[in-house]
Amino acid sequence: MPRADTEAAKLLQSAGITSPPVDVDALATRVGAAIVPEALDPEVSGVLYRRPEGVVIAVNRDHAPTRRRFTVAHELGHLLLHQGRPLIVDHVVRARINLRDHRSSLATEREEIDANRFAASLLMPADLVNDQLTKQLRPGLSEQRTIDALAKEFDVSPQAMEFRLTNLGLRAAV
Repeated sequence: MPRADTEAAKLLQSAGITSPPVDVDALATRVGAAIVPEALDPEVSGVLYRRPEGVVIAVNRDHAPTRRRFTVAHELGHLLLHQGRPLIVDHVVRARINLRDHRSSLATEREEIDANRFAASLLMPADLVNDQLTKQLRPGLSEQRTIDALAKEFDVSPQAMEFRLTNLGLRAAV
């Protein structure tokens, strides 16, 4: 099992989460990260800022709620999986940073792929997706309606759920 999946499962287990939707804000607090909604450039979804005083996840307040949830989960992935990059702003800041922008969603860098996988595993754990898919399947219900129902249950976008089902090899079951 990839490390991203393992770390997400460990975090869920430590918090006792056994049903959707996952309270990603509570998980961030649990690992010592403060979430701060910010007016960020539209191309930036979020920023992970590691400071000696603590960790801050800035999330674009103008993005859709499901996007913000995925961004927080993505930044938690960076926090738990990666060391981050140094940040220098006008003066020396003793911190490390990860930035989620439009390139992150393209999953072209290894760290971004890991963080996206972590976020998907955290918000849509494979066993819970399997359970809910079984409950949602009904004769005559279209594929899109099934995906939409699952997305609503997990409080994620239909696109995120569609990717997750595909990556879990469950798309054919829908």
